[in-house]
Amino acid sequence: MENFDKDYEDGNNIEKLVLNLILKKYPKAYIKEGYFKGWDIHIPEIDKTVEVKFDRVAETGKNILIEIESNNEPSGMSTTKADFWVIYDNIKFYWFKTEQIRKCIYENKLHFREYKAKQDKKTKKAYMINKELLLKYQYVQN
Repeated sequence: MENFDKDYEDGNNIEKLVLNLILKKYPKAYIKEGYFKGWDIHIPEIDKTVEVKFDRVAETGKNILIEIESNNEPSGMSTTKADFWVIYDNIKFYWFKTEQIRKCIYENKLHFREYKAKQDKKTKKAYMINKELLLKYQYVQN
């Protein structure tokens, strides 16, 4: 449980960092409180939503994990309603339109993997996407 609590706390802190970035341009943005699968941050000024993910392993690894199922329940990319995903790898924030991540998976005929992390009791399914490949689909603001 200690690892879950730490991961949960880290995730909340990363959400706050992303919110602070967004607030510079959109001062009405806010974090959705409580457990909610749809999205993490809402930006009322443009009616867009953001999902924030922290992939600690992506800092040193070559892949970014995009979860689709946890404990036999849809999660992550399967349940998101967010317009954008922000993935933090402990170094940098990467912004994606959600549809572009799905496009990457589809165009490259990627297959999900089933795994169980050391600290987890639950089985998960996720796409392990090569970081360089996924970054080709990154959102670039005009």
